[in-house]
Amino acid sequence: MNRSKVIKTTISVVILISIWALVTKMGVVSSYILPSPSKVLNSFFKMLQTGEIFEDIYISYIRVLKGFFIATLVAFLFAMVRIILPRCNDYYESIVQFLKNVPPLSLISLLILWFGIGETTKVGIIVLTAFFPIYLNTVKGFVSCDKKLLEVGEIYGYSEVDSFFKIRLPYAMSDILVGMRIGLGYSWRAIISAEMIAASAGLGHMILFAQQMSRTDKVIVGILVIGVVGYITDRLFALIIDKTLKGSEKNGWD
Repeated sequence: MNRSKVIKTTISVVILISIWALVTKMGVVSSYILPSPSKVLNSFFKMLQTGEIFEDIYISYIRVLKGFFIATLVAFLFAMVRIILPRCNDYYESIVQFLKNVPPLSLISLLILWFGIGETTKVGIIVLTAFFPIYLNTVKGFVSCDKKLLEVGEIYGYSEVDSFFKIRLPYAMSDILVGMRIGLGYSWRAIISAEMIAASAGLGHMILFAQQMSRTDKVIVGILVIGVVGYITDRLFALIIDKTLKGSEKNGWD
């Protein structure tokens, strides 16, 4: 991020916080509904001192990474089978397209019945949320491969597997990484619903517990922390992409 963009972003944040502080100071909104920035900041510092916020971040981070990597692996395998063994696609593609339109939150009851209230169900919700953008973008990358390149592969006697790994996969890498980046963002969006299920720690649990205790300030802290941690994760992923794909900023990675 260049200096000009940092300055503009900082100005926007300062303006938003100033409006927030002014609204709470004038009593336009009840402090019970919207606490002042100073109260939220004090709650954040107290949570830093006790160390509870670090534990919640760590636990949520591990759940997000587990769900994200499982979703990436499964999506890649399904997309690969679709290309290498196209006849198998007819057996599962319609089911995938059907499940794409089913909100993962609606499957919580079934997941609890099948897997209980442990980590499997929590990670499963994240997997279901992250899978589809990764799968769809990966398939797009494989299918849109330049036919001339594939014809060159045929001239050299490439099999379907050789053609996949030597031509399609490198060609589709940009789309795969796009899908992974979107899926990673979706994983963070799913963490609250994932941690609604009998969780004893994690950012989602912290927010829900604070809501039950009518601690709006801690709810806002939790939301802001999820946003910041998710943003940092996204920027790290974008940095990896920038190193992998030269000139990636031209494709919206900046």
